[in-house]
Amino acid sequence: MRSIFPSFYLLGVWLLFTVQSSRAQEISIKLEKAYEAFIASPALSNGMSSFTVRNSSTGEVIFEKHSQIGLPTASTLKVITAITALDLLGEDFSFKTTLSHTGEIDSLGVLHGDLIVEGTGDPTLGSERYANTKPEVILNRFKEGIIQLGIKEIQGRLIADDHLYNGYVVPGTWMWTDIGNYYGAGLSSLNWKENKFGVRFTPQRAGQPASISPVDETHFQLINEVQTGSIGSGDNVYGYTAPYSNVVYLRGTYGQDLKKTIEISSPDPALDLALDLANVLRRDSIQIHDTVTTAKRLLNEKKNLPVKKRTIITTVESPDLGEIVHWFNQKSINLYGEALLKAIGGISANTFKTQDAAELVGKYWQGKLQIAPSEIRTFDGSGLSPQNRVTTHAMSKIMYYAKKRPWFESFLKSLPQINKTKMKSGTIGGVLGYTGYQQSNDGQEYTFSLLVNNYQGSASQMRQHMFRLLDSLK
Repeated sequence: MRSIFPSFYLLGVWLLFTVQSSRAQEISIKLEKAYEAFIASPALSNGMSSFTVRNSSTGEVIFEKHSQIGLPTASTLKVITAITALDLLGEDFSFKTTLSHTGEIDSLGVLHGDLIVEGTGDPTLGSERYANTKPEVILNRFKEGIIQLGIKEIQGRLIADDHLYNGYVVPGTWMWTDIGNYYGAGLSSLNWKENKFGVRFTPQRAGQPASISPVDETHFQLINEVQTGSIGSGDNVYGYTAPYSNVVYLRGTYGQDLKKTIEISSPDPALDLALDLANVLRRDSIQIHDTVTTAKRLLNEKKNLPVKKRTIITTVESPDLGEIVHWFNQKSINLYGEALLKAIGGISANTFKTQDAAELVGKYWQGKLQIAPSEIRTFDGSGLSPQNRVTTHAMSKIMYYAKKRPWFESFLKSLPQINKTKMKSGTIGGVLGYTGYQQSNDGQEYTFSLLVNNYQGSASQMRQHMFRLLDSLK
């Protein structure tokens, strides 16, 4: 007797395929109508948008418009940097910072040598975001290691060894109006407090100077040219400085009713760390008789770094990469993106140059997913560079790839919840973007990437237009 089960099985497969095809067609029609309404907005009369939607189960593209046109990404680039780092380095990867010394410690506790803090690019060192990375925790750990060795006096130098990345660097494609502010802080192999410092203002009458509240002693001159803005005008303060500058200018306006600490990028975070550690040691009567400096400053002065054997006192490890990626995407911290990009370059090709590492990211996805090099042309790891160009076809394909990886849950948790959708946003002048995952009412999940360039009107209005388009996936 012939079995009837194969016939029922084939019928079931056919019915499932038919239902899925019908759903895909319905959502495609729905998206087409929503997209036509979207681009009809006067805000896009001289702009460009790119939109790609994939079935999260199969990766199939169910809707795309201008998906092969490379557009500026703003911070949506962070998902590509994060996914590349997780895939290449693993979610358990961590950065290491060592405290060591050269020379010998005599019976009186005098170190006849140098004290050296050497970094490998940890962007979380001294950050307030994690319990074990706070400045006081790190400094006390270093101090306790020194005390346990019986060191009571240092005849040599205290050196912050930041030579690995050739000192403190800023991507060459970043804008001058950005790099003096916390979000434009550059990167060192020895970062400290996210390479920023806070300034508090006391506003006066509108149009009058806004005075600075007392700040901690710094190794640079702070010149305040900020005026008091009208009530409700908010924060329009900008810092202007550059790596190793001795002067930081503060310009713009500070709202009369504003109560906010303004965060400015530091000209030399490695030196900040060295000076903070020196102060902590002095409070415990541990004196440093020679200079407090950095490796880069020594090299600039044509002085050699210590080549003698270094004895490790203690090693500090950063949080795991999965935890770093969390704040990287949640708070869109550009510094973290540049640190991850350097790590990608160092691990994959032993290069720490930003441009080289950015090109390696494109090559990685060319080899992994056959994405054409022209679809990922980037100049940094965070998206702050206005020259970055990525297609939504490439971005959505990488986002879909992430769903199949063992570290996906860590990545998914890192994405903010925006408009009831797990997605990463991006904003720079004239550019807005969103990329993420959306589950529809019928249980189907979609992976999408949406970029808009040269829109007119306010960013808040453009966001609402984009949200209405993305709501069609719900």
